[in-house]
Amino acid sequence: MPEIRLAVIGVGYLGKFHAEKYARMDNVKLTAVVDIQQSRAQEVAAMLGTRAYTDYRKLRGAVDAVSIAVPTAAHFDVGRFFLSHDVDVLVEKPITTSLEQADELIRIAESRGCILQVGHLERFNPAVVALKDIVHNPMFIEAHRLSIYKGRSTDISVVLDLMIHDIDIIMTLVNSGIKSIHAAGAPVVCRHADIANARLEFDSGCVANVTASRISIKNQRKIRLFQKDTYVSVDFAARDITIIGRAGGNGDGLIPGMDIRQLSFSEADALEDELAAYIQAVATRQTPPVPGQAGRKALQVALEIMNQINAAIARYGE
Repeated sequence: MPEIRLAVIGVGYLGKFHAEKYARMDNVKLTAVVDIQQSRAQEVAAMLGTRAYTDYRKLRGAVDAVSIAVPTAAHFDVGRFFLSHDVDVLVEKPITTSLEQADELIRIAESRGCILQVGHLERFNPAVVALKDIVHNPMFIEAHRLSIYKGRSTDISVVLDLMIHDIDIIMTLVNSGIKSIHAAGAPVVCRHADIANARLEFDSGCVANVTASRISIKNQRKIRLFQKDTYVSVDFAARDITIIGRAGGNGDGLIPGMDIRQLSFSEADALEDELAAYIQAVATRQTPPVPGQAGRKALQVALEIMNQINAAIARYGE
């Protein structure tokens, strides 16, 4: 595999981790890190033995691929610049702030033969990976993603910050069109909604109830799925799955006629797996695990949820 010249655009909290992991990859040359805060760019560059820039446009012709971890509002401009100059792009979730912008990035990537991957990190959680072989036709889903307030990503709604992870996972597992969406939420400490709940009704008959909050007193990332003969509970943070299914034998367990299995996964690095998958796609020119179209699909649902919440806030007052 030829060495790939790569830069990380935006080396704040998450971007710094991107840069550190790329710097350790044998087939990647971390050519530069970019941040509008010069001191931050220089600090990370010095730590990793690379060059620091404050203007990403100066990298034209110097890189083969980039990871974009700038604030969401800048995803489109930065992504469009690199794709238009034939540079492969991994952009953190959400792909952009509008469907029009997402469509334009996808169009440019396809027309120029570029890789466009969206950073839906939870897809690489080993528990989520395992779900694909367990969940086949879910009929009811309940997801909770709660976070202690950290003061990051307050420029966007909790829907784009946290809930979009579960939206992406649910839509992948259900694989059906959405019939209706009913959402509620409220801003508490930020200008945008800090807590949100959405009920998604699918054409398949499945119903998903999704809650996200970034002002919780505890961290929680859990999802429960129900399908014929099986109940599945996933703890993303603990990386374990509990499966309650119809018993093959007597089934004299906690629930009559049902057996309980526990699957636990050793500690894994989802971000490292995500970045490695991106580099593999860049090297082989194969479709990445989470292409731009998947990012757009999750964004479309997230925006409808946000529109309903914002309309209610405007109607009833803040």
